[in-house]
Amino acid sequence: MSAGGIFVWELLGTATLILLGNGVVANHVLRKNNGHNAGFLFITVGWGFAVFAGASLASPSGAHLNPAVTLGLAIAGKTPWSEVPVYVAGQMVGAILGAVLCWLTYKLQFDDHPEPENTLGIFSTGPLIPNKAWNLVTEIIGTFVLVAWILLSPTVKTSGDGTPSFGNSALGYAGVAFVVLVIGTSLGGPTGYAINPARDLGPRLAYAFVLPIRGKADPNWGYSWVPVVGPLTGGALAAILYLAVHNLT
Repeated sequence: MSAGGIFVWELLGTATLILLGNGVVANHVLRKNNGHNAGFLFITVGWGFAVFAGASLASPSGAHLNPAVTLGLAIAGKTPWSEVPVYVAGQMVGAILGAVLCWLTYKLQFDDHPEPENTLGIFSTGPLIPNKAWNLVTEIIGTFVLVAWILLSPTVKTSGDGTPSFGNSALGYAGVAFVVLVIGTSLGGPTGYAINPARDLGPRLAYAFVLPIRGKADPNWGYSWVPVVGPLTGGALAAILYLAVHNLT
């Protein structure tokens, strides 16, 4: 696929992911919504299906939607390094666009919300117990699980008589969505499970510089590197595991 094609599909898929993912959090946080105070499980289920929707849409580009996934695939030799900047550019632009679309959807609720200072969490993650070292560990572990599953999950194989033997990948993008869902419910409590640099940094940039939310919070730039470095590290470690396992077989 051409660089332009990769950029467009990653942009569309990531924008869909962020629109729906940020949207489910907005539905929970902002008052005068049918989903107001629906809870953490409501959010994790919404994010899981947001991954399915975005990944399904972006299937022509391989549906990375995540710089940590792109990095892991590049280290594992499954994505050319020359294409990595194109993937990441599409993901970042798509994430910013998705955040803007989320704000447009909930514009009236944002205007009516009595606590605009608590709206950053709709767009970006933050720890309940701030400790950058341990918050980093949490993000590394969560992303490691995601990228390791993507790389190590069995593929569909065909026997000599043409009978398919289905592994986890038979679930397609629904399988990835299930993994994101369980990461959220199992590992997402401490930091809000960014597990994706574009998912956090793109909306954070939109929140800081684009969205006209009166009285909004500080973007918390002091923490913003954690959901970038942590996922990239987790993705790289998962790729190293993949290479080690395959060198043994």
